[in-house]
Amino acid sequence: MVFWRLMSTDTTQLQPPPKRPPNPFVQAIEALGGTLTKTVEDIGGLATLLVDVLRWAVRPPFRIANLMAQLDFVGVGSVLIVALTGIFSGMVFAHQSARAFEMFNAKSLVGPTVTLTITRELAPVFSALMVTMRAGSAMCTELGTMRVSEQIDALETMAVNPVQYLLVPRVLAGLIMVPLLVMVFDLMGVGGGYFVSVAVKGVTAGTFISRTQQWLDPEDIAEGIIKGAVFGLYVGLVACFKGYNASGGAKGVGQATTEAMVLSALGIFVLDYFVGVILHS
Repeated sequence: MVFWRLMSTDTTQLQPPPKRPPNPFVQAIEALGGTLTKTVEDIGGLATLLVDVLRWAVRPPFRIANLMAQLDFVGVGSVLIVALTGIFSGMVFAHQSARAFEMFNAKSLVGPTVTLTITRELAPVFSALMVTMRAGSAMCTELGTMRVSEQIDALETMAVNPVQYLLVPRVLAGLIMVPLLVMVFDLMGVGGGYFVSVAVKGVTAGTFISRTQQWLDPEDIAEGIIKGAVFGLYVGLVACFKGYNASGGAKGVGQATTEAMVLSALGIFVLDYFVGVILHS
């Protein structure tokens, strides 16, 4: 009798209720919250890494050989691409500026316009972006591969501090070499702008040079160099932070490199604004 009552029970009452469709508004809030949380974690991680790098940079043993290798990789290896970027950036900007100033019969302003724009903005931003794409991606990938293959753990087992051995030389290389690359960009960019202005657009060499000397101040060149140092430090920190904390095998290394490149590029433009405001305040 009991068995018959169990068999005759309506089975629809035992089925779980149907799932509700996801709420797009809730999903958007969750995605926004996850992005904000990740951003705060990255900022905190970068600040902590900066403190660790500064602390280990002044403690022996000093890894001079590692530092020289990174200086060569970040700086010397990026000279050609930065020089080419500077030449064609100066040429393009001079061409467009000359076309604009021709409308107002003010072609004599092409020289100072090109020079000021290159020294203040284009040189530090483009140099940092070139270093990010060439050296920053390689740093992040190399450190991420070392992390997922447990080579960093092996260094710790041998009583070698990974921050001092791996990260300090790379961060210092960015801090030292990017300002030097900015000066290379300045030289090549102004040279390219001079060539287009004088040889193509008909601006006299004396006018280009005299008006540039009239408007260009040493503070303008110093502003670009200071920005280059800030950008170089930031790019080195981001590349090392993402690579050092990579996980999840080859896929995780690729994801960490992508995040490092995006974060570096966005940070360069954000820092460019704030550093410029601070320097002109």
